[in-house]
Amino acid sequence: MPITRTVLSTAAERPAQQAIVGADGALDYAGLVEDSRRAFAVVDAAHRAQAAPPSPAPETGGIPITAVSVASAFHAARIVAGLAGYRAVSATIDPHWPLPHRVHVITAAGIGLVISDDAGLAAALGDAGWTGSVLTLAEFRDREQASTPADPPTVRDGDEAFLLLFSSGTTSDPKAFLKTRRQYRENVAVSRAHLEPLPGVETLAPGPLSYSLTLYALIECLATGGGAHLADAFDAAHLARRVAAERITRIVAVPAVVQVLVDAARRDPSAFAGLELVITGGANLPSILREGLAAALPHVRLISYYGAAEIGFIGDSRGGDGTLLDVYDEVAAEIRDDDGDDVAEGELGTLWIRAAACSDGYLAATTDAVLRGPDGWATVHDMGRLVGGRLQLAGRAGDIVATGGHKVSLPEVDRAFTAMPGLGAVCAVALPDARLGAVIALVVEDGPDAPLPKADLQAWARDRLAPQFVPRRWYRMPQLPRTAGGKIRRAATAALVESGEAVRL
Repeated sequence: MPITRTVLSTAAERPAQQAIVGADGALDYAGLVEDSRRAFAVVDAAHRAQAAPPSPAPETGGIPITAVSVASAFHAARIVAGLAGYRAVSATIDPHWPLPHRVHVITAAGIGLVISDDAGLAAALGDAGWTGSVLTLAEFRDREQASTPADPPTVRDGDEAFLLLFSSGTTSDPKAFLKTRRQYRENVAVSRAHLEPLPGVETLAPGPLSYSLTLYALIECLATGGGAHLADAFDAAHLARRVAAERITRIVAVPAVVQVLVDAARRDPSAFAGLELVITGGANLPSILREGLAAALPHVRLISYYGAAEIGFIGDSRGGDGTLLDVYDEVAAEIRDDDGDDVAEGELGTLWIRAAACSDGYLAATTDAVLRGPDGWATVHDMGRLVGGRLQLAGRAGDIVATGGHKVSLPEVDRAFTAMPGLGAVCAVALPDARLGAVIALVVEDGPDAPLPKADLQAWARDRLAPQFVPRRWYRMPQLPRTAGGKIRRAATAALVESGEAVRL
């Protein structure tokens, strides 16, 4: 696994190079190696002390699973990084997930040790008959101080399970899947070739480590000898200070952070003189954000990449309106219909990917969903089309709506409004209709200006969308529901409209 090999070599050659920096502490590479010995000693002892330890999912090959579910990105990162050089499988679980979802993944996957400060989680696991152990972060740290360090970390076999990840935890029971060390090695190779996590580069990756984007940023930094600067949440007030003080040249963040970055750069552009590259996860970054960043920080390059946690990095967009992605040479992409046959150029269908970094499949104990087919191709049911050899995404299968005999991509409706002057955030939703089955509605978030007239919204849509894509109903609400990462929650928006919480225009 490159993370351990590079951590050990960097600790020997550049011991003072920053490895992990966060609000709760910092570790250079030499410190990370020593810290990992105590972290594993505590984890190993906790697993061994269990009278009836939970059986880890068979897909792990019998390796005990340790989950970290704490608010501190620094401590979560150092524990995950520290266990990488030992016979251990790590998982990060969002402490904000609904309690039943957390209990489900812990019990179904056979996680044996959980580091969490949530007393309610410990009680719920006990009620569920779980026989593992829960340690608070303070208890874990106290045991580290009292422990005898384990043997130094070593480079592990590529086929050994490394990380346990989850598909989602917001609206449905998460699907769990494993990444082997070899699969992560392949993923890091793609990242190194295209997303520039280079030796000595200082990367700021704000957000919980339970976000796959933040976790990937940590791994790719440590796998290439760079510094991973983390934040428990994105603090706009301290952004400029951190970029300047910590010599950040690269930021990896969710798209919602780009607007905050633009606002901060307008107030104090000199603080970002050393910044070179901004990378966002999720394709189709709105043009207004791209243009805003280019105007505020013309020297900073922007890459918006597309990937799936189960599969890995797939492609990116570096210019234009961001709707067309270049698929990386290391992966292959096909668009297929519901019968599994290839569709014609430009036609909408399900995206299938063949990539060496792809997981083998979901844990059987958490879902019966299939990730990879017998031919080795995989899908997470994203929809899209190939246009001139480039990929245009249209959203997940649930974002494609049948209305009046036509298939409409709700994200494509959203994108049509991103550059409309005076308009805030929008969200296209499908509402039940007795005649058409469903109709497209657009929900507009109140912005700083007076609400735009319905006629202006209709005219804008008709100039930019095919007739079947033009919304038939229009609503406004003070604030659209969002995830902790700032992403608009489409299903929750539709539910609010149907319950009468939005004002019809």
